[in-house]
Amino acid sequence: MKNDQAVKILDNMKKAIIGKDEVLEKVLIALLAAGHLLIEDVPGVGKTTLVKALAKTMDLTYKRVQFTPDLMPSDIIGVNIYDKNTGTFIFKKGPIFNQVFLADEINRTSPKTQSSLLQAMEEGEVSTEDSHFILEKPFMVLATQNPLEYQGTFPLPEAQLDRFLMRLSIGYPQKADEREILKNHSSHKDLGHIGAVVTQSEILDMQREVENTTVHDDIVDYIINIANVTRSHESLQLGASPRAAIDLFKASKAKAFVLGRDYVIPDDVKEMVPPVLGHRLILSPEARIEGKKIDEVLKGVLKRVFVPVISHG
Repeated sequence: MKNDQAVKILDNMKKAIIGKDEVLEKVLIALLAAGHLLIEDVPGVGKTTLVKALAKTMDLTYKRVQFTPDLMPSDIIGVNIYDKNTGTFIFKKGPIFNQVFLADEINRTSPKTQSSLLQAMEEGEVSTEDSHFILEKPFMVLATQNPLEYQGTFPLPEAQLDRFLMRLSIGYPQKADEREILKNHSSHKDLGHIGAVVTQSEILDMQREVENTTVHDDIVDYIINIANVTRSHESLQLGASPRAAIDLFKASKAKAFVLGRDYVIPDDVKEMVPPVLGHRLILSPEARIEGKKIDEVLKGVLKRVFVPVISHG
């Protein structure tokens, strides 16, 4: 039995995003785990609509920034403006000071501008030359990026990728779902039919419940063992970082919570491995030549790791 509040949130978002229930569940898991989300997909599959629907469903402040090659860090963080009346500089806050921040096509801007998000994503804080700000919770960065073969893209550096709890792809809709999207396009465009179904304090309560979800020591060892296998795997040049293991731990707890449990089982971990670890690993040159894919390697990793048997009486 799924958690009642999770069902309420997901049902509301399904009004805007049709036929992508698994994707919506993972978006919610990322939020409840207090993580950030990278959505990698071709243009026009509903990435921006998804983020707007999430913000409206939870009545959170929202801002979208289109990332372009000429975007500067101050366009995101904010800028000091001289006030001639007082003779001092006043900090004008940038769009990062919203609870849901959409970095649209993040890989179209320079690494310098991409890295301006790092402190906000890692610490929930923003530092300027002479000020320090704590961002209002819940705070979530959702970034979209085009597949790397598209022209004019700057690949995200590993340090930036590691800050994203999860990477997802929405994918094209099924024919029946696309028919419904076309028929309801004009009425759905402004998302006026999407209202808030939870409050800010309820979301924070849910995040706290996720934090308090029970994780057996054997499950902790299971997560550590998965991370360790990736670090010595012959097909991987770069394995999972300690931050990746922590994120897998957090995502597994959020998954259990969404499914209405207050404890984690191995299946929660298994299901979270591809979206949480996939974007952080780098194939070895030999594996790339052989045409291997990260998801295939991760399936092999899971087969090598002993799965604990946990009983909950």
